[in-house]
Amino acid sequence: MRDALTHIRVRGAREHNLKGVNVDIPRNELVVITGLSGSGKSSLAFDTIYAEGQRRYVESLSAYARQFLELMQKPDVDSIEGLSPAISIEQKTTSRNPRSTVGTVTEIYDYMRLLWARVGIPYSPATGQPIAAMQVSEMVDRIMALPEGTRLYLLAPVVRDRKGEYKKEMAEYLKKGYQRAKIDGEFYELSEPPTLDKKFKHDIDIVVDRIAVKAGIETRLADSLEQALKLTEGIAFAEIATSKSEDATGKATLKNKSAAPERLIFSQKFACPVSGFTIPEIEPRLFSFNNPAGACPACDGLGVQLKFDPELIVPEHDKTLKEGAVAPWAKGPSPLYAQTLEALAKHFKAKITAPWKDLPKELRNAILHGTKDPIKFVYDDGVRRYETTKNFEGVLPNLERRWKETDSAWVREDLERYQSEAPCPTCEGKRLKPEALAVKVAMTDIATASTLSIRAARDWFGALNDQLNPKQKEIAVRILKEINDRLRFLVDVGLDYLSLGRGSGTLSGGESQRIRLASQIGSGLTGVLYVLDEPSIGLHQRDNTRLLETLRRLRDLGNSVLVVEHDEEAIMTADHVIDMGPAAGIHGGTIIAEGTPADIEKNKNSITGAYLTGRREIPIPEKRRWINKKRVITVKGARGNNLQNIDADIPLGTFTCVTGVSGGGKSTLVIETLYKAVARQWHGAGDVPAEHDKIEGLEHIDKIIDIDQSPIGRTPRSNPATYTGAFTPIRDWYAALPESKVRGYGPGRFSFNVKGGRCEACQGDGVIKIEMHFLPDVYVTCDTCKGKRYNRETLEVLYKGKSISDVLDMTVEEGANLFSAVPSIRDKLETLKRVGLGYVHIGQQATTLSGGEAQRVKLSKELSKRATGRTLYILDEPTTGLHFEDVKKLLEVLHELVDSGNSVLVIEHNLDVIKTADWVIDLGPEGGDGGGKIVALGTPEDVAKVKASHTGRYLAQALKRHGERRGAQAPKLKAAAAEATPVKTTKRKKSATG
Repeated sequence: MRDALTHIRVRGAREHNLKGVNVDIPRNELVVITGLSGSGKSSLAFDTIYAEGQRRYVESLSAYARQFLELMQKPDVDSIEGLSPAISIEQKTTSRNPRSTVGTVTEIYDYMRLLWARVGIPYSPATGQPIAAMQVSEMVDRIMALPEGTRLYLLAPVVRDRKGEYKKEMAEYLKKGYQRAKIDGEFYELSEPPTLDKKFKHDIDIVVDRIAVKAGIETRLADSLEQALKLTEGIAFAEIATSKSEDATGKATLKNKSAAPERLIFSQKFACPVSGFTIPEIEPRLFSFNNPAGACPACDGLGVQLKFDPELIVPEHDKTLKEGAVAPWAKGPSPLYAQTLEALAKHFKAKITAPWKDLPKELRNAILHGTKDPIKFVYDDGVRRYETTKNFEGVLPNLERRWKETDSAWVREDLERYQSEAPCPTCEGKRLKPEALAVKVAMTDIATASTLSIRAARDWFGALNDQLNPKQKEIAVRILKEINDRLRFLVDVGLDYLSLGRGSGTLSGGESQRIRLASQIGSGLTGVLYVLDEPSIGLHQRDNTRLLETLRRLRDLGNSVLVVEHDEEAIMTADHVIDMGPAAGIHGGTIIAEGTPADIEKNKNSITGAYLTGRREIPIPEKRRWINKKRVITVKGARGNNLQNIDADIPLGTFTCVTGVSGGGKSTLVIETLYKAVARQWHGAGDVPAEHDKIEGLEHIDKIIDIDQSPIGRTPRSNPATYTGAFTPIRDWYAALPESKVRGYGPGRFSFNVKGGRCEACQGDGVIKIEMHFLPDVYVTCDTCKGKRYNRETLEVLYKGKSISDVLDMTVEEGANLFSAVPSIRDKLETLKRVGLGYVHIGQQATTLSGGEAQRVKLSKELSKRATGRTLYILDEPTTGLHFEDVKKLLEVLHELVDSGNSVLVIEHNLDVIKTADWVIDLGPEGGDGGGKIVALGTPEDVAKVKASHTGRYLAQALKRHGERRGAQAPKLKAAAAEATPVKTTKRKKSATG
């Protein structure tokens, strides 16, 4: 028997589809669990091992502490021995909070705020000079350091560059005992002040004292400075008297303008004496865009504002005013909108039948922004006809006014269609107040530093110490260590291309997971069980090696690392591999093979082993599709994010892959530029596309569909059946059964979303939520319906002995068999099976589906539609969460779409997908600022020959392996493959105990 000190011993695991799994997992090793999608990998790793480890740890805490932590349900397992405290790092987006950034999630920004608060120097935006706060004693010392005999005026600048006459104010100062003032550069007696023009700006300095520097005047000097500071709320001038400003008696010469005398400027606060710009106490909160002390008041620290967008108000410039070019006014029932536009067109001598783009600029501007001069309008509402002459408000001001005035959520939602996000004009997208941006470290403000990529930030902070003075170095040393360590860990997990200011909601699941992984390495914990879900998602092969090195480092710290993974390199690097199978869903849940990677390769029952050795493989097409150069979509001048003003041709009627290292610009080109621009142009979508010149060739397609990994629904009521439309024919079928007709049941009776057939005790959820105090909310099965969602009468209607509730509990595969004679249901379920989702339950809650599963549900919905043959499908990493065998099935489906005349554009790192493409666009060569260029273009064979392409280097290896397995040499690839450096995998030597 294996010792619990050396192994995690799992006995009788039956969670989800696991079939009484018994397994001994070596501790303090890198263990990979692999297998087909739905075979039970996550059920074993997360729902059994992690859940029990986390549950035991939380139960060991006090009742008070437990109320703040989620307590997981006890998994269905007989026993688990040898467990450590468990930490789960899953592939889910870190936060959808628009205030959350890469910097805040990693805590780097917290240390940056501390650094800027402690060693930052404030600068005046007006003069560019440093602003310093001084004590009165420091001011006295500064003056006493002047040569003995130096004559000075101590001045209080009470008015700085402001309009007014100031008669009353000067009279008040005279009453207080002050005799003289310097007004607009000239000295005057306050008993005879000049008459000031209130239309012009003036400067007024009250003369508080006149002294000559000599020993023994320190007390008088301090008193006078305090008086001056009190008059001006913290600012005083010491102006050196010149011969021109004094007569022989030493008195000030009245009405004699000084020739720009030398001044010493003193401030008790961080304030600019020239402009009056003031900074409060410099503390870390000043640099937080989540705190009112630092957040830009105009955008509340978000950096963006919703603005009514002229491009959404007039989305189609080819439309005429008569055809509804002005979108908000196009469908209004009132004729007044059309009559308003007619009057405007008549005033500017234009026709309402002319396209928007051909209308005079003055008219377009008047429609959008309004008119300064009155215009004659004629209105006829069918009841009366009347004329009026008035200024026209403008569509944009009208929408803004309605937005501010309305209390109706419906009206706001309707108006939001015409809004888009734009950088805040006040802070220019920097999120912070001017006071925070005025504080600089090495002449750089904190917002500018946050725009740096992680790699650039590592270099900048690494060199920062050399730019600090000795005092700053002493303060900054520990802060810089924390920042540099975190940046180094992020670079190690392949995230060097991200910027610190990037919103965490824009990160992919893989990026979010690797950020958390970097944070864990930084914590330096030992004796922990880490459970990870496909950390290689979204990583290029070049970056994969660094990630695996990071996992090995985590292991070498004395931790057990359990990884659910499909990546070949990760499997071959593991100390121990567990292969689940043999298939998905009810056909899975057992361990097929276990041991070292070599053991898996030798096991003839293992599909994974067959792919690792080449006994099975994803074939390369015998012949790639012909590229019709006349049928392409061209993106011209793409320069969003890091794209370098590129022109990209996307051939239609083909399977095209966009590849490149992480951060190379793939998503920016395909999603942010192409998809968003077309969606905005065709459908008036609110998302602003990335910067580009134009997109040509759209006449070749009639639809563009982005099949992304966002959830198919936000509520538990949404499921694969409702999303794909399979549930409608299922309800129709049950409503058509004889028993339903006798009872008068329609399709609505079989819906769990409306009253009638559902269980009202749980409102069709099947469970009832019970709120606990120091425990997590408990969901208990509804006593009335026993979790079946429907009332007893509805459940009495059966088809082949199955109720509607039984159907929802079935897997897709079981449902397809049940309804094999009902084409309207069978076809939709068969399509779900074809994309590898036969193991998913028909009524499975949408919120429990992974990103990859949600994407494949969407793909199945598209497959079940009638094809037009002119659709462009966009998929971002569709192989997420897929085993080699599942990738093979998915590729068959995607190529079938292309065979129907459609076009498929895929962003992908998986070499098995890239090698089957007709055309490859490789971006790079590096990530972030080092990317954004087209490095290679052509067939996979063409790209494999390009030495500058990282993708080409690994693709050459894949094509070479394929040729060798086929027993055929590929002479054209020899040169390219020779350049490829094989990826080395290192194994840790077994310990004496292990």
